[in-house]
Amino acid sequence: MANKILLLAACMLILPAAALAQNGAAAIPQGGDAAPYSGPPINSVSPSQSQDPFSGSVPEKAAVSGTLQLTFPDAVRRGLKQNMGALLSSEAEGSARGERWAQLSNLLPHVSAAASENVKQIDLATLGFNFPGIPQVIGPIGYLDARGYFSQNIFNWEQIQRTRAATQNVRVAGYSYQNARDLVVMAVGANYFQTIAAAARLETAEAQVHTARALSGQATDRLKAGVAASIDDLRARVELQTRQQQVIAARNSLAKQKLVLARIIGLPLGQEFEIGEKAQFEQVAALRIEDVLQRAYANRSDFRAAEAQVRVAELVRRAATAEHYPTFHINADYGVSGVNIGNSSNTYDVTGELRIPIFAGGRTHGDVLQAEASLQQSRSQLENLRGQIDQDVRSALLDLQSASDQVAVARSNVDLASQTLDQSQDRFKAGVTDNIEVVQAQESVATASESYIESLYAYNLAKISVARSIGLVETTVKEFFKGF
Repeated sequence: MANKILLLAACMLILPAAALAQNGAAAIPQGGDAAPYSGPPINSVSPSQSQDPFSGSVPEKAAVSGTLQLTFPDAVRRGLKQNMGALLSSEAEGSARGERWAQLSNLLPHVSAAASENVKQIDLATLGFNFPGIPQVIGPIGYLDARGYFSQNIFNWEQIQRTRAATQNVRVAGYSYQNARDLVVMAVGANYFQTIAAAARLETAEAQVHTARALSGQATDRLKAGVAASIDDLRARVELQTRQQQVIAARNSLAKQKLVLARIIGLPLGQEFEIGEKAQFEQVAALRIEDVLQRAYANRSDFRAAEAQVRVAELVRRAATAEHYPTFHINADYGVSGVNIGNSSNTYDVTGELRIPIFAGGRTHGDVLQAEASLQQSRSQLENLRGQIDQDVRSALLDLQSASDQVAVARSNVDLASQTLDQSQDRFKAGVTDNIEVVQAQESVATASESYIESLYAYNLAKISVARSIGLVETTVKEFFKGF
């Protein structure tokens, strides 16, 4: 009869706990989640930012033989896989899941088993007993005890609320991980297009060397023919060497920028690679600020993480308030005891405990005050982020429009400067003027080319910034860049 009672009690306790565990598990999204990333948005990354995890990575082990052709989609995929910021955020997501299970264990049944063989020998004199005719030492006495133990919280509203908060914090971790991936795409994109710009600067500098060399040759020929002054030849040679210095600097700048990019995306150490694309202008369709803001509030992972964090703070406050509530739990054990396994009896013990808090020295009041302050902070941070998103969207759209206009002007300026250089060279060949005019025209071409490269980089960076301000960057960049 006793066995049946204990079995019935165990079933009544385990079934509700199993249902709670199932419901709690169903609340976990497939992606999981961790604390929101609090670092600043990344517009560009330099090697000096050693404290920024998004500027580092875990390099791949196997290098590819030869030179790797790296495209923008390839760079993004490698960055999402190897970048340190994404890896750390992923680990934080796992930590949040572990914390949830640790909190959930307070509501689930705890079952254990133990077996012991005990031997005792008692000296009655040490206990103050002295009976005539009875030996002073009793024993040795041996007995066996083997049993299972069961404990279960039947009602603990505080633990229920804290478990719900831990489950919600898993959602925060998932949004944080997605936000980290967005920052990785932004960091990779900024440095990838910076590398393209550096390659374009080197190409332009080499073209200017070619032009300066031709100009120097013309000046030398005219000097030998006696139709030009030696100052023209000297001026042309100085211009040639100046352009050669620029090529050296541009080549070094490109090599260093490639090291930064390789570090961010986790290429194998020493891997040679080339950028598989050239700088180009891809116009983005007109964006209405109202539509962009609506998408941003719906998609931004950091905003959704902040909303979930408010929910966590609300549940923690409820848990603190629930410290005033009574709790009820049950402990039970069942097993056998006796001199030996063949001479033993079934024994059990069942205890139900109702605990009613009366006075805890103000601890509960203090917990409530702390939870309320944390909740107000989370709400303030959410509203601050709402305003920040509005600013991010408007600033990104302004930068996009400004960069687009600058690209158009810079492109026209390059054409005009090139025409000026051609006409100056023709005038110099015809002996109409000296080569000062040609050198000045070449300087104008160099300045216009640099302005075009810079404006084109700014436009591509502005597109990435708009994608970041909208959210879901991995998806949004596909709208802005062809072939992604």
